[in-house]
Amino acid sequence: MPPADVAAVPAGPRPDSDPATGGPSPGRLARLTALPWPALALIALALATFVGFLVYPTYPNYDSYYSLLWGREVLHGHLPSFDEYRSPTEHPLAVLFGAALSLLGRGGDRVMVFCTEASFVVLCAGVYRLARRAFTPLVGLAAAGILCTRFDFPFLAARAYIDIPYLAFVVWAAALELERPRRGGIVWVLLACAGLLRPEAWILIGLYFLWMCSGELGPGHPRGERLRRWARYAAWAAVGPVVWVATDFVVTGHPFFSLQHTSGLAEELGRTQGLSEVPSSMKRFFFNLAKAPVLYAAIAGFLAALWLAPRRAIMPAVLWLIGTGTFVLVGIAGLSVIDRYLLVPTLMVMVFAAVALAGWSMLRKDALIRKVWAVAAGLIVIYGVVFSATRVNFHVFDSELQLRGASHRSLADLLDQPAVRAARRCGPVTVPNHKLVPDTRWLLGASAGEVLARADPAAEARKQKGVSLFVVDRGALLRQALVADTDDPFDNIPLSGFRRLAFTPYYSAYVRC
Repeated sequence: MPPADVAAVPAGPRPDSDPATGGPSPGRLARLTALPWPALALIALALATFVGFLVYPTYPNYDSYYSLLWGREVLHGHLPSFDEYRSPTEHPLAVLFGAALSLLGRGGDRVMVFCTEASFVVLCAGVYRLARRAFTPLVGLAAAGILCTRFDFPFLAARAYIDIPYLAFVVWAAALELERPRRGGIVWVLLACAGLLRPEAWILIGLYFLWMCSGELGPGHPRGERLRRWARYAAWAAVGPVVWVATDFVVTGHPFFSLQHTSGLAEELGRTQGLSEVPSSMKRFFFNLAKAPVLYAAIAGFLAALWLAPRRAIMPAVLWLIGTGTFVLVGIAGLSVIDRYLLVPTLMVMVFAAVALAGWSMLRKDALIRKVWAVAAGLIVIYGVVFSATRVNFHVFDSELQLRGASHRSLADLLDQPAVRAARRCGPVTVPNHKLVPDTRWLLGASAGEVLARADPAAEARKQKGVSLFVVDRGALLRQALVADTDDPFDNIPLSGFRRLAFTPYYSAYVRC
């Protein structure tokens, strides 16, 4: 039973009532509270996101460009080049989406960014719906608001990371399941899509399979019907692993190519860590993604949720536990230990932080603690706004986004010069390391063998002739030529016999025939 001060009605909007008539109370405050604030906030976010898409014309990241390239190869009747030098792990649904976008030509990359940014809006709506259903509408608005202020998430959207649509699938599946337990249907579809984007979702869908099967154990379910339902559930749960393994086998001949390739690449790039280092990495990543004030607020909000409505806290708590547990398993398996594997539990941290700010809306209106809590939360919000406005360097985000867009356009300008196009007859196009390979291939419409990384030992003989691209801008140099300790600075220096052919503010092209 909840404490005496907790409202006994289910979470949801409750209009203020007049004590005498029981109808809506008059006045400006009543009219303000009657406005559809969640819908208005969603519209405002969608408009702001669209404006950002136009103001900051960014382009997909390394992994997403490969999804476009592999999709284009499939449309041309070729097997995707999954085993290219330092290529990322393939994601079946992303490759399928890349195939559809490659029909649009070179502009498909910007459409991918638009769709990912739209997915961020959908994600915010999902976080609101999950927190609203678990707690109250005000908690939902607070959770979505916190998400919008964690700039790592919008930045991922602006670079078309698949993590954003993956998170949208997972959060919406959780929100819909919370509204109607053992819902099945759309929840299966969402989790299956998530499982085709990230293998971590296989754990989620496996647990959901057990949850659904447990609901069929009662005496009201005949054995034959129960087995048929379990078989259908198993089919849904197997979509991700089966499609992934089948794709790997058809393309490479190795059913577990993705797992082997990912672990090998993680070791090569120095992203693997021992089990003893996983806790420290987890702590660091949480602080980087959510920031310290949100983490501390989440601890307070979790305790408040346990006190006020422990049953409502189950879904966010379960998602947090599954997400952190998956991160630990990734570390044990020797795969890349990166902060993006903690995005799901970080979202739940935001939900519990929202409880700390707006959990007072779960209390009865005449409770003194509600008024004190609301005033304190308001002061904290004001402090947070002032602190962010005076301490956060928004110029950093602006310059990062400007650099991502300007450098890509500069690369396109260089590759589109007639002299560079004509010089391709002399040999392959080479770039310092793996970072510029997918961008260059996409812009040139080139195959895997036509664009090489000079850092690749297998390209030693072929890099002696052809068109060599070099990074000349300091900001781009640190992000595209010297990104790992193993990168050799001499790979960004022209070899003997090459002459400069063309240049732009970010890159230069040399040729030798």
